[in-house]
Order: sequence, then structure tokens, then C-alpha cells
Amino acid sequence: MSAESSLKPLASLVSAEHGADEQVDWRTAEEALGIVLPNDYKAFMSVYGAGDIGELGILGPLPVAFLKWDPGNILDNTSAFRDLWEREDGVPGIAADSSSVLPWGSGCNANELGWLTLDSDPDNWPVVAWRRQISYGDTRWKLFDCGMVDFLVKMMQAEFDECPLGDASLWGKTAPFVHWREQQRRWLAGLDPETGEPDPLVKDFLQWPAP
Repeated sequence: MSAESSLKPLASLVSAEHGADEQVDWRTAEEALGIVLPNDYKAFMSVYGAGDIGELGILGPLPVAFLKWDPGNILDNTSAFRDLWEREDGVPGIAADSSSVLPWGSGCNANELGWLTLDSDPDNWPVVAWRRQISYGDTRWKLFDCGMVDFLVKMMQAEFDECPLGDASLWGKTAPFVHWREQQRRWLAGLDPETGEPDPLVKDFLQWPAP
């Protein structure tokens, strides 16, 4: 299955107009991470790349050089994500230590998203989410029996029983995707990184003399 066809459900909701092929050397990336990654994630990186869907950041696999817009990456975010799993005891009823989770997304008012990597086939990994904002008596960690791309589609189409995150900015709603390099280009041009519209605050900041 091609990257484009595997992303078809998402592409109908989120345009890849401002995406870019991250051109990942997957052998190098997976050797650095010590694990093989899911094919839907790889397809996402080849069509959209690392960047933001609204307020939700999708992490690239490894660090990249940047001026202003750090897209974040799985390698650097793994330690903090696993610390959250240990500190909050993970998903109730799931017997897995912190080495069994790996991050792929962050944002929407400080919620964290990743995979539970117990299955030997990464395409079967379910999504786990740490929610900063929860109702009384709820747990911060929750598991969703779907892959990354399906999770995004189900969230934006409100197909879960309830909002999967502690923030509803993408619950039953869509938002544009903007690749991190396009965000950086806009910022350097004095534009709002998310909308591409003129932003006097960005322009003033860029004109401020360096210390």
C-alpha cells in the first residue's frame, strides 16, 4: 500500500498542502531508536512530515537542525514520556513497564500521545494518551485500540465515546497541518506561523536588536 493510499482517510480531513516529505533514513532512525516504527507513521512523515495539526504537534523520529521552530522528536521526548508512565502507573490494567511506550505527539494544552509497543508487529501498536486535564476520578493515562493515523481521524470525526484528550480543540473538528519548516519560514517573514497571516508581534520581535 502506498503512503498516499494509507493516509487517504486523514487526507480527506487535513490537507497536505503545507506538508513536506521528511526524507527520513528509516534504517538510521530505527537503529537510533532501537525499534521498528509503524508504517502509518512512516507514511505520515513522507507526506506531511513533522509539524502541527492545529495545536497538536507530530514528532519527527530524530533531532533536526532548526532556527526557531523545533518540531520535537521521538528520540529526545522518549525519556520524559516514559517518566510520565512510571510516575502515573500507566494505563490501569495494562502490565507494561515504561520501556514499552514511545511518544509520537504532544500538544493540545500539554497532552502527550504515544504507542504501547508490546506487540511484535508495530502496525498493531495501540495509542496511549496522557491527559493533563481530566474529570474527577478519571485516570490520566488511557489506551485507544487503533494506530496513530486512525486515532487522528477518529478524534477529528468524534468517533470515540468521548474526547480522547483533556483538550477539545480537535474533538469533532479539523485544523490545517503546517510543516515545521513552513512555520519557520513564516516566522522569519514576520508572519503568524500557524495561519501565514501578517503578525505585527512577530515582525516587531524580529526587528528587536540582538543583545
